[in-house]
Amino acid sequence: MKMDQKAIATLLELAAKSLLSNEPAAIHALEELPRDLFVPLFIDAFLGGHKKILKAMVRAWPFHCLHIGALSIQESYYEILEAMTDGLQIHPDQNSSSWGSKLRILDLRQDPDCGTTCSEISTTFPFCFQSCVYSRHSILKTEEAQHNVKCLGIVNSESELPSTQKPIELVVDLSFNSTLRTKQFLSFLQSKVEQSFGSLHLCCRDLQIDKISAHKSVLQFLDLGCIDHLELNQAYLNEVTTLLAQMIHLNSISLSNISFKHRKGEDFRAFLIQLGQLDNLQELSLALFCLTDQLHKLLRILPPQLDTLCLSFCGLSNRDITVLSQSSQATYLRLLNLSNNQIFSEVYEPFQNLLEKVSGTLQYLEINNCLVTDSTLSAILPALSHCTHLRVLSFAFNPITMPLLMDLLQHLTCLMELKHVIYPVPVHCYEQWNFPGSLDRQKLAEVQAQLTAMLQVVQRDDMTWTTCPE
Repeated sequence: MKMDQKAIATLLELAAKSLLSNEPAAIHALEELPRDLFVPLFIDAFLGGHKKILKAMVRAWPFHCLHIGALSIQESYYEILEAMTDGLQIHPDQNSSSWGSKLRILDLRQDPDCGTTCSEISTTFPFCFQSCVYSRHSILKTEEAQHNVKCLGIVNSESELPSTQKPIELVVDLSFNSTLRTKQFLSFLQSKVEQSFGSLHLCCRDLQIDKISAHKSVLQFLDLGCIDHLELNQAYLNEVTTLLAQMIHLNSISLSNISFKHRKGEDFRAFLIQLGQLDNLQELSLALFCLTDQLHKLLRILPPQLDTLCLSFCGLSNRDITVLSQSSQATYLRLLNLSNNQIFSEVYEPFQNLLEKVSGTLQYLEINNCLVTDSTLSAILPALSHCTHLRVLSFAFNPITMPLLMDLLQHLTCLMELKHVIYPVPVHCYEQWNFPGSLDRQKLAEVQAQLTAMLQVVQRDDMTWTTCPE
């Protein structure tokens, strides 16, 4: 009698929970544990914070890769990551363990689209969808080099690790901030890399740095060529340029509070040259980065098929918006954030033209705190209504009246892909518009109730309208 897959999965989960009730027995049983039990046991051990079992499981893992994936835990997070890393067999004497772990790639990143382990495919080298493909220290490059050495019959090549010391890849996302626990974790990783004598490749994909001057020494132990997402706050522009020269595979950059003397100076030109070398770039976010009347220089060097462009607090002018509407990037953008720029203080036509250009692709639009008025919104409403792929619209902190807000809702409900609208508090809800402490919350509640009722009338219960009060 055959059991269905759901029943088998349930039995495996029950067996895993039973093992976790006795940690010493569970660790002892790993040597004889069936492969099918490892994944459910790992999931329960991770969620339950069983650090000793997790360390032992990494040592005995019967698959090529192990991913945290969609698993999440709030308490003792760094302790769990350290326990798992401690289980890696990075020394020759550890690799000779009778347990014979197959693990070659440990992925400590949280990724909802990634399973605990990849399907095993018969290839020359260990297969994993998340393998590093850029660094010369990656498993793929290291094993390919060793394979070529063996095929050529070269003995004692410097490119080979000791025969019992297999290369291992540790994939992480890192955040450099000033908290003590973060510094301890980074120090722990650095010591592991040094202890491995070259067998452990630390592959950081997503790097966040707060105040680069405090973390320059730590950056030296990272392989910067692996990074594909950089988020940097507080730095001098020449420091950013130096980093970009080493992060040649970036597909996403977020820079905020970057200091430089002059938009026409040497530092700015060097930055643009280096930024133009990033052929994989899909997302660019700049905040508190003065670009007044200089956006044309930036767009000239960016890839034409840029996916995301965020330019908040960049001092953009109407000339800049005109340039953006005429750029090659405009017809590809899916996300556009122009918040905190006074782009409607003079005329609205440049932005109206921009909306017409992005209407075929745009899914997310943010124009918060841009001095959008009733007359401006009325003028751009026809072009906005043509953005048929729009999913999220945010235009909070603008001086809009209730009649115009109601008119906007009636027009936007025809956009069936639009699900979320973040609107400004209407001016009548303030004693003095946008003045701290002058908001009448009762009036705001009435506004929300009226908009909700209008959505119900047109049968758009799938659309949510929310606001951002002070």
